[in-house]
Amino acid sequence: MWLAELAPVDDPDAVPEAVLTAVGARETVLYGAGAEGMRAVSDRYDDPVERLTEHCGRRRTLLILDNCEHVVEAAARLTEALLERCPALTVLATSREPLGVPGELVRPVEPLPEPVALRLLADRGAAARPGFRVSDDPEACAEICRRLDGMPLAVELAAARLRMLTPRQIADRLDDRFRLLTSGSRTVLPRQQTLRAVVDWSWDLLDADEREVLGRLSVFAGGCDLAAAEAVCGPAALEALGSLVDKSLVVAAPSGDSGMRYRLLETVAEYARERLDESGGRAEAERAHLTHYRELARTTDPLLHGPQQVAAVERLEREYENLRTALRHALALRDEQEALCLVLSLVRFWRMRDLRIEARNWCSEVASLGPDPFTEPVRPAAPVWDPLTAAPPPMTGEVLAEARRGVHLAHMACMDTELDDWQTPAAQHRLRVIAATYEPGLPQTCRSPGHLWAFAVMLTGDMDRLRETIDAAIRTCRETPGFEWELATNLQMRANVLANRSDWAGDARRDADEALEIHRALGDTWSTAEALSARGEAHERTGDYEAAAADYETAIALAERLGAQAQKAVLTTRLGSVLLDAGDEQRGERLLREVVGGTRDRHNEALPAARLFLAGWLGLVGRTAEAREELRLLREEFRIAHYVVFDAFILGAEGWLDIVDGHDERALDTIKRALRQAGDPLAVAMAPHMRSANLTLGAAALARLHGGARARDAARCLSAADALLPPGHVAVRGEREARRCAESRLRSVLGDAAYEEAYAQGDGLAPEEAVALIEAG
Repeated sequence: MWLAELAPVDDPDAVPEAVLTAVGARETVLYGAGAEGMRAVSDRYDDPVERLTEHCGRRRTLLILDNCEHVVEAAARLTEALLERCPALTVLATSREPLGVPGELVRPVEPLPEPVALRLLADRGAAARPGFRVSDDPEACAEICRRLDGMPLAVELAAARLRMLTPRQIADRLDDRFRLLTSGSRTVLPRQQTLRAVVDWSWDLLDADEREVLGRLSVFAGGCDLAAAEAVCGPAALEALGSLVDKSLVVAAPSGDSGMRYRLLETVAEYARERLDESGGRAEAERAHLTHYRELARTTDPLLHGPQQVAAVERLEREYENLRTALRHALALRDEQEALCLVLSLVRFWRMRDLRIEARNWCSEVASLGPDPFTEPVRPAAPVWDPLTAAPPPMTGEVLAEARRGVHLAHMACMDTELDDWQTPAAQHRLRVIAATYEPGLPQTCRSPGHLWAFAVMLTGDMDRLRETIDAAIRTCRETPGFEWELATNLQMRANVLANRSDWAGDARRDADEALEIHRALGDTWSTAEALSARGEAHERTGDYEAAAADYETAIALAERLGAQAQKAVLTTRLGSVLLDAGDEQRGERLLREVVGGTRDRHNEALPAARLFLAGWLGLVGRTAEAREELRLLREEFRIAHYVVFDAFILGAEGWLDIVDGHDERALDTIKRALRQAGDPLAVAMAPHMRSANLTLGAAALARLHGGARARDAARCLSAADALLPPGHVAVRGEREARRCAESRLRSVLGDAAYEEAYAQGDGLAPEEAVALIEAG
């Protein structure tokens, strides 16, 4: 085996001589040869390739050519010549790019895996600072290796800095890595003494097109596909990409869409960004990047409504870092048109992936680029028939006005886990302004983001207006060709509203059935799951728990197929709750605990509901300490716990736990607060049975206070509570148990006859009068 180090060789013509020296060949003259023979030998030995060929001959050996990249063509010519004439010779060449000779097998040298890089850091770090151990700060050490892409030289340079810096200090300074990593060994080649010198060496070997393409590639985040590279880097992209991949400056790997994906290592990307800035080309590259990804989002969004939904979601997820980068470019340029188009094209994706915090933040920033369309005096909305992103920017006229309204509506809808923000007088006034901006039945209110206007109407507590709004949208959809998806979406929305009342549950099922049929025909998996969920809720209201569970099970399977984890968590919460009512207690509790234990995003709407359902169940079976802990965590972790409707539910649950534990006086105080919240118009609209439930709890708490002195008033309250229930209401297990507890206590204190008499006196008692009796307790 021979090793020929080519790094010091500057002249390509000197490569054969350098290899000849490395293998130890000597000039040899054959004694006894004549003059002609001597001349032939002399000519042949003037050619180092000939001398190498003769030296290698037929011997079986390995020749290593190290660091060929700067003399790659000369190394390739020499290798091809030797292999043709020395059949037993094997050449192993190391280079930033392949030699490109016949029979070559390319073996890319990948960055060091993290465990190997950490071992290298530990070894070199201990040499630089005796006593250093990776285990002293494993998180920072792992970050160093990861951000340096596992490059051995970079890791060694970082280790040298341990003489004066801690691992955390090094990790925190890697954004300026070229100034930081400058302490290499003095005995190595200059190009290996600093990180910048290493990358400078590679840059200097590139031609003009390769340098331009590499610089422009630095504007991507998370890599790109070929189409994006060509859009941003220009016509030279295809040829230059191939060369840059060969030179190990671009990493190419198969992508999920059957194409290749190209990315830069972090160190190369930072260097390329510097070079792009020096060339003055950053603004043009970023504008091209913004345009490409705006169009990608705009043209992919419609595919989220049909059979290509899974592929469309995967595409947006794959390019999400680039989409975020494009949004940042638009905001930096204060380009309202581009920003509006991007945000409105991503609203459905954000909802499907439960990225509500991202959505809210982006919507807020984009909304700030233009005037507030809901500042009084507000111009009434005019009809807009086409989707707002049907064409690329610029938007004009009513389309632009509607786009500005749309981004504000999308922002409002992303605050559904922080609804307490909408309870202030100023917020309620703004909601009324938004509600008054649209007339029911406008075409843009049939689709996103305009249909989110209904959310503003709902938050005002005007349920009659909400019903009118959705009914009008459905009429418009039925009368408009091509509005099938919009029709299904609004039917599903109406089903959700109707399912809040048992007497409307039949209508809710019919709407959900029709929505389900349309979504299935369109191939919209996500919306099909939502329609099944709406139908499941309608089944729950009528006590058909088996049918509800079947719908939730089917919807969960669809959510799993789509990878919609947030949607799955919501559906699993509903399934767990219905199983508890259906008698499958063990599985119901297990599912709720899976949601509580497996979801860490505090903005996921499933979590507070799962905690509340779980607390209710634990209270029913006497595990009050566990139930109180769930309610404590609920109030501590979720702002929605302060929202009037949710707060009323939590207060009712806390009151029930006090009753179970025998703290009737404390229970009564809690239930008084619950009744005040349950009397809010929005609470009455969204949970019409809640005042009845809390009056029942109040009757149970009041029954035995003061030796039963208020028991007759409690019986009258129980009668009023029963009368308050919506027609056809089917009580869930918790409501049934609370009702049983209240009546049992009252019969025990009053006796059957007195109870029946007092209960009859409550007939016709107004809700406010019943609440006053509880307040007087």
